[in-house]
Amino acid sequence: MAMQSDLSHLIPQVIHIARQAGQRILEIYHNKDYQAFVKEDDTPVTTADLAAHKIIMQSLAELTPDIPVLSEEDANISLKTRSQWERYWLVDPLDGTQEFIARSGDFATVIALIENNHPVMGVVYAPVSGVTYFAYQGKGAWKIPEMDDSIRIHTLKHDSEEQAIAIAISRRQNINKITEKLSPARNYELVPLGSAALKACLVAEGAVDCYIRLGPTGEWDTAATQCIVEEAGGRILNTQLEPLSYNERDTLENPNFIVLGDEGIGWENILKEGL
Repeated sequence: MAMQSDLSHLIPQVIHIARQAGQRILEIYHNKDYQAFVKEDDTPVTTADLAAHKIIMQSLAELTPDIPVLSEEDANISLKTRSQWERYWLVDPLDGTQEFIARSGDFATVIALIENNHPVMGVVYAPVSGVTYFAYQGKGAWKIPEMDDSIRIHTLKHDSEEQAIAIAISRRQNINKITEKLSPARNYELVPLGSAALKACLVAEGAVDCYIRLGPTGEWDTAATQCIVEEAGGRILNTQLEPLSYNERDTLENPNFIVLGDEGIGWENILKEGL
């Protein structure tokens, strides 16, 4: 495994790029001036996604011309090519396209840096709230509420098994599919939300205990937040409680996964086998 130089000094520029793309999305959102299409995988994409994609691709190419970029909106790159990348940017220009279309406001711009198949930098910008989350491996996880100073964030730790567990789920997830997978031995509070990245960031800042995702997502949906969650003291794991992988398979689709704030809760006793 090749050693990589620390690129944490690039975080301010990457935050700026995410905000530029996010502000362009917000302009389109407020003006309601966009077109929506259905991609080959039956997921929606809009001209706002594509506008943000263009800004991010151009800006990252200028910032780090020697580092390739893999975006959800330009992901048709073979594993044979991708496997040569020791370091690359992984981008979701508009995470929560369905929420954008539904006008819920729960969407984000997401940029991650992957090194040796693991996320080492993550930036998530929520245009509607103006909140930014970011992290770099070994340097902690942080939140910038609108344009204020950075606040270090940490996952929620439980002192008692009697405490109810707050579980973020997709607003478009079938709630019964989640509840039937949970042990009846604990009390739960389900919190329906939009963007996958924003739900994971709520775990990172201790607003909820976990986020369970059953259904298709891409590696770009979890990479940035995996770095943020890990630096905040949590984990993102598949439903066998194993780490997610990046750039190691032909498909870029994630398995079902869970974002955990406090591993000490004993999730293996809370999640039924087969989640």
